[in-house]
Amino acid sequence: MNKKIELITFDLDDTLWDNMPTIRKAEIDTRKWIEDKVGRIEWGDFDDFLNLREELIKEDESIAWDISKLRKEIFRKKLIHIEPESYRNELVDKAFEIFIQKRHEVEFYDGVEESIEQLSQKYTLGILTNGNADIFKFEIGKFFDFSISSLEAKDSKPNRSHFDQALNKINSSNYSDMLHIGDHQINDVFGAFNLGIEALWFNNTNAVWSQSFKKPDEFDSWYKLPQIIKEKYE
Repeated sequence: MNKKIELITFDLDDTLWDNMPTIRKAEIDTRKWIEDKVGRIEWGDFDDFLNLREELIKEDESIAWDISKLRKEIFRKKLIHIEPESYRNELVDKAFEIFIQKRHEVEFYDGVEESIEQLSQKYTLGILTNGNADIFKFEIGKFFDFSISSLEAKDSKPNRSHFDQALNKINSSNYSDMLHIGDHQINDVFGAFNLGIEALWFNNTNAVWSQSFKKPDEFDSWYKLPQIIKEKYE
């Protein structure tokens, strides 16, 4: 007998779309806009970004899960030489507006829209994301019942806050009512596994499973997902 589920939750970045091209373009376009306004900025490399992130978290712990605030504060640090402060803050706010707009210029993986629409006819669907993309900015958002970001969870996956809040959306305390789908072996799969939540691993890059706990069923094409769920849970 198949295990019954009521709720399916999905990660966003690298699960519904390839995030790297989107973020890279958002970064490039936003930095160009800033430099057109104030001249050359020394942005540093990825290690510099991580070090600055840790520095900012020491100053304000909420930045660990408030991704939008993190982005704004990075802009603010890079523009510290700009006076007056009111103009600097204006630049920061506008830069973030540009970044978040570009951050939503995504290309869904083939089959995402069709599969989500099909699944929405049978299940409650939700989003659990550590990022700041908003599913309701897309046409596909109409098929989802809720979305929980790291800002709303005040935490990040794989910690349990996202999963707990999702379960509350269906007025259930039973993790067996839930299935989580994501690409990340720790944030998504381990986060679910640790609570006894069913999980499916989206693996379209032929990645090697490198965890000590049992690998869940995986899929590499969104077109396959409805049939996998039908066979396992209906």
